[in-house]
Amino acid sequence: MAKNNLTTVTEFILMGFTDYSKLEIPLFVMFLSFYVVTLLGNVGMIILIQVDVQLHTPMYFFLSHLSLLDACYTSVITPQILATLPTGKIVISYSQCAAQFFFFTICAGTECFLLAVMAYDRYVAISNPLLYTVVMNPRICWSLVLGAYVCGMLGAILRTTCTFTLPFCDNNKINFFFCDLPPLLKLACSDTTNSEIVIVFFGNFVILANALVILISYMPIIKAILRVKSSSGRAKTFSTCASHLTAVAIFFGTLIFMYLWSGSGKSLEEDKVVSVFYTVVIPMLNPLIYSLRNKDVKVAFKKVTGRFQGSQSM
Repeated sequence: MAKNNLTTVTEFILMGFTDYSKLEIPLFVMFLSFYVVTLLGNVGMIILIQVDVQLHTPMYFFLSHLSLLDACYTSVITPQILATLPTGKIVISYSQCAAQFFFFTICAGTECFLLAVMAYDRYVAISNPLLYTVVMNPRICWSLVLGAYVCGMLGAILRTTCTFTLPFCDNNKINFFFCDLPPLLKLACSDTTNSEIVIVFFGNFVILANALVILISYMPIIKAILRVKSSSGRAKTFSTCASHLTAVAIFFGTLIFMYLWSGSGKSLEEDKVVSVFYTVVIPMLNPLIYSLRNKDVKVAFKKVTGRFQGSQSM
C-alpha cells in the first residue's frame, strides 16, 4: 500500500483482556479490591503523616509524597482496566492515550527519583545522626522533592513527545490494557529506530542512575550498621532502612525486567503480567510495607484511631 494511502489513527482500541472473557467477574472484583485498598492505604498514610506530629520528620515527608505518587499513577491505569473488563476491550482517543501515557510516565519517573532521594535521607540519618535535622531541613527536603517532580516531568515530556510524534497508520489495536511504550512502538508505521534510541537511552539512564545513587547511599549505611557492636543495635538500625529497601527492590526489579530487558525474548503476556504488578500491585504494597514494618506508623495509627473512637463515644 502506498504511504499516502495510509489512514492516520485518531483512536486506539485497547484489547488487553480479550483472551480472558471467562474471567471477567473475578478479574473485575480483584482489580476493584486492589484499587480500593491502594487508595485507602496511600491516602490513609498521607493523612496519618499530616495529623501525627511524631511523623513530621524528613523520612515521613518523603513517604507522604511516595504515597501521593502511588495513588495518582494507579488512578491513571486501574479505572480504565475496570472499564475494559466487561467487553475485554475499550476505545480511547489518540489524545486520551497520549495523556494517559504522559501522566503515568510522570508518576513512574518521579517515583524513581524519589526513592533515590529517600535512600540519601537514610544515608544522612544513619551516617550523621547528630546533624540529621540540620542537613535535612525543610528547605532541603522541599528542594529534593521538587527536583524529583521536575525530573519526572521532563522525562515524561521527552518520552511522550518522541512516542506520539511517530506516525500511527491503519492498525490501531493495542494488545495491552493501557497505553504503554512497547505496544505503542509496535504500531508505528515508520522506522522507530531513532525514537527508540532516545527513549530507551533516557529510560535506562534514569533507572540506572537512580539505582546507582541508591547503591552508593547504602554502602556507607551498611558499613555504619556493621560497626554497631550489639546485634540488637544492628537490627534496630537496619530496621529503619528495611521498608525502603523492600520498596526499592520490588519497584526497580519490575522496571528493569519490563524495560531494560525489553529485547530478551519476553512474550507480550509476560509484559502484561509485569505491567499489572507495577501499576496495580506495587502501589497497594508500598503503604503495607511501610506500615507493617514500621513501629512509628503503628503507634501513630493506634493513637489516631484511639482519638477517633474517643470522639465517637462522646
